[in-house]
Amino acid sequence: MKNATSLTSLALQKFKKNFWGVFSFWFLVLCFFVAVFAYALAPDDSKNANQMHLSISSRSPGFEVQMLTIPSETQKENTLASFFVGKDNTDTELPISSYRVTESGVSITPYSEGNLEGIEAAYKFSSFPKASSGDQIMSKYIKQQKFYLGTDKYGRDLLSRMLVGIRISLAIGFVAVFISLIIGVTLGAIAGYYGGKIDAAIMWVINVTWSIPTLLLVIAITLALGKGFWQVFVAVGLTMWVEVARVVRGQVLSVKEQQYVTAARALGFKDFRIITKHILPNCLAPVIIISAANFAGAILIESGLSFLGIGAQPPMPSWGGIIKDHYSYIILGKPFLALIPGVAIMSLVTAFMMIGNGLRDALDVKG
Repeated sequence: MKNATSLTSLALQKFKKNFWGVFSFWFLVLCFFVAVFAYALAPDDSKNANQMHLSISSRSPGFEVQMLTIPSETQKENTLASFFVGKDNTDTELPISSYRVTESGVSITPYSEGNLEGIEAAYKFSSFPKASSGDQIMSKYIKQQKFYLGTDKYGRDLLSRMLVGIRISLAIGFVAVFISLIIGVTLGAIAGYYGGKIDAAIMWVINVTWSIPTLLLVIAITLALGKGFWQVFVAVGLTMWVEVARVVRGQVLSVKEQQYVTAARALGFKDFRIITKHILPNCLAPVIIISAANFAGAILIESGLSFLGIGAQPPMPSWGGIIKDHYSYIILGKPFLALIPGVAIMSLVTAFMMIGNGLRDALDVKG
């Protein structure tokens, strides 16, 4: 146990010397924090950040506008659940270019693009239950709102959509890697340990699955299970176990010939205990490295599926879905609508690959 601890400490020290590995680790910690508290950080905390303002669609980053909030008659109490899944916001938000206080309430001019002027509309004090004067309406229901990353083609806050959308990317990585580890480690260990016909049968399944293009297999599984959030997760996980199984099988084939495994057999230990207690712990290094790569691969696959319309379904925000909605804007003079989620996907995938490279160097015994 002492030796294992010292090897772990040595690997940790080597990893700390890898600048990009450590930088990527803390970047991912920040991403996980953002994913958990997405609705607390998002300017638009409605469920799925789906508050639309068609009059201010496709605005550039830093766009500001005055916003009038007209409260709904059926107010819902904010619960702890809404902190994590968003609020069922039924209030109406109206972008306005100007307003003036009248004796009976407030008169506003809706925001419009160019030289066109919107038709003036009046709202009485009764529309604002917590305001009895013009000053209270101005302080409580009219605010200057800034869209730091601009708005999408439906006038939704792009920053809020990006913050909530990171949950999809990280969740798909966790679920897909978890499924791939369970299937891959189990089949790889059984094939490598028992050999013979069992090994041949499992390798046949692995080779057949390996020969099918990943994206094609994911699409087939997704169509079989149906479009949806969890269906995509399961489909991606069922296609990523093959590489894990091959690596685990190779490691088990070499480790099972070691003297301590022979001694465990001589002591009468059962195969399950030998595999789980003596063999697999010594095969974890390459599995950890490949899991980091699979994490990045799962994010890319989910983004591709969402781009094709098979992944997370609207109005649920997904980085791939945001690119799908706005890729045509690249040639229409507003490339930021597609480039921002594209850069986000690239950064997240690169971070996982950097961590994988750092772990590979840290766990390299020969190094």
